[in-house]
Amino acid sequence: MCGIHGLYRFDGTRVDPAQLSAMGDVTVHRGPDDEGQHIDPNGRCGIAMRRLSIIDLAGGHQPISNADDSVWLVCNGEIYNFRELRAELQARGYRFKTGSDSEVLLHLYDQMGDDFVHRLDGMFNFALWDERRKRLLIGRDHLGVKPLYVHQSGAMLGFATEAKALLQLPGMRAELNREVLGDYLHLGYVPAPQSMFKGIRKLPPATLLAVENGEVREWRYWRLPSRIDRAPSEAEWVERIRSGMEAAVHRQMVSDVPIGAFLSGGVDSSAVVAYMAKHSEQPIRTYAIGFEGGEAERLYNELPYARQVATLLGTEHHEIVVRPDVVGLLPKLLWHMDEPVADSAFITTYLVSEFARRDVKVILSGVGGDELFGGYRRYLGDHYVRKLQRLPRWSRLLLSRTAGLLPSDRHSTLLNTVRLARGFLASAELSADDRYRAYLQVLERETVAALTRGAGGGSDALAAAFAAAGQDDALNRMFAVDAETQLPDDLLLLTDKMSMAVSLECRVPLLDRQLVELAAAIPESLKVKNGRLKHLMKDALADILPPDILDRKKRGFGTPMGAWLKRDLAPVLRRLLARDVVHDRGLFDADVVARLVADHEAARIDGTDALLALMNLEIWSRLYLDGHSPDDVTAELKSLIA
Repeated sequence: MCGIHGLYRFDGTRVDPAQLSAMGDVTVHRGPDDEGQHIDPNGRCGIAMRRLSIIDLAGGHQPISNADDSVWLVCNGEIYNFRELRAELQARGYRFKTGSDSEVLLHLYDQMGDDFVHRLDGMFNFALWDERRKRLLIGRDHLGVKPLYVHQSGAMLGFATEAKALLQLPGMRAELNREVLGDYLHLGYVPAPQSMFKGIRKLPPATLLAVENGEVREWRYWRLPSRIDRAPSEAEWVERIRSGMEAAVHRQMVSDVPIGAFLSGGVDSSAVVAYMAKHSEQPIRTYAIGFEGGEAERLYNELPYARQVATLLGTEHHEIVVRPDVVGLLPKLLWHMDEPVADSAFITTYLVSEFARRDVKVILSGVGGDELFGGYRRYLGDHYVRKLQRLPRWSRLLLSRTAGLLPSDRHSTLLNTVRLARGFLASAELSADDRYRAYLQVLERETVAALTRGAGGGSDALAAAFAAAGQDDALNRMFAVDAETQLPDDLLLLTDKMSMAVSLECRVPLLDRQLVELAAAIPESLKVKNGRLKHLMKDALADILPPDILDRKKRGFGTPMGAWLKRDLAPVLRRLLARDVVHDRGLFDADVVARLVADHEAARIDGTDALLALMNLEIWSRLYLDGHSPDDVTAELKSLIA
């Protein structure tokens, strides 16, 4: 695990090693154990890395080359099937210099060319310099677990695991990409291939980019399979899922350093820990987080469930109960994120990562289980719409209008139920695609247009993802859209950035490629059955987890941010989104912003995500556009609530 970066010069000038060093210095948190760089003899291309030592601690230095030094590589991440690949390659006569998992990429490339990526099972981004062809090849893993940013100009092409490394290049400065404001406000994140920085883009998942003879070519090497397999029985699917999950977790336990797991007590993290415990001779180290405070904090406190699972599985369990200094955290975390998000899970992920890093360097997480096996409430839309449509139309309209008049707040059990009902009833008459959009959106596109006065950009990432999905099966169609948008550009991005902010490698075994391809073939009628989310997955886990864990109500891995915005963070929110601040920034209509704040405070809407999106964008702007340090922005914000 590390951070990679590099440069290719189109203009004939030599890559400056000092530039590579500057890119590495700003991402030292990704790899505090080691660093290295290689510049080709003509000076055209330079590749470099910062290393967090996980496998082959002594011999895994990068960049690494093949036997005759004709191909050089830097790789970030882990290749979980490297032992099998290594054995195959050795049988073919390839000699290895190290015990590192990354070295298999070099010899696979020698053997197969660009097709070598089809043999990889892992999370990774890489850069490979082929001296024979004077060719640079960079790539990103199948699901987009590891991010990769690219900047291209007439003189050069730069790449890096973090966007801030590209800002260290001569002539680069942070500029807002206004074209993505619409998607950001609509979804709460910036979907690939765009980024919030003008001139910097994200390489999409499962994508390769090659530079050869001064020409740049980019192509997709893998997509989520679209064929539904209706032949297996329900019992056969249960067994396939059970063996697939166990194999994925076991593969991802390989490490030469201490390893642990996040444990919330939910189905996904509990499944990961259960299979880890089955394949470990020592108790698994597990880490859980809870919040101090009132009702809102208690709603997000899953410690009793985590404790129950830890006791059942005999883990070495560690808990932390926090009342986080959110004002002190936000500037630092948004600097690490590179791009603002409206998902408060980035705060929780950072806090529990920081806690776990005291003991371990590698952590396993249950991220991805909801997408693969049908765990989100939005996947129940068709089920409840069919029930609702049995009512006369006049009664459906009456229900919708009545619900729209009720207060909404996600941090009260009763009002959160009202919030969910309002959202469902408001979207019940829409098409399946538009209903999905309504469940997922942070702000309606009409509100976005009003906020930006129509200048938020014309892109629509969800529409593009639906157009590419091509699924007749409605649930798996949503899965395909998730895999193109929210999963890589929100959940996986924040997981990577927040764990690596504390030099912790986070693995996501439920997004193992083989398991993903298996899940993509399961019919929707079995993934979610009779209104039971994760039906098949839960049946597959019934032999290792109790019913009260498998069937308890879902709670997201976030924070009680909406309540905090009405209490502790209210002065910061009101100042960051004050009329003069909004006017001076020049991005949004101050009247629309003021209305959103007032409606949230009065519980006319639950504006948690929308206000967090706006507030985080302003903090991000102060950091990157205005050039202030995280400490300076923190001091400024704390002065507002002193």
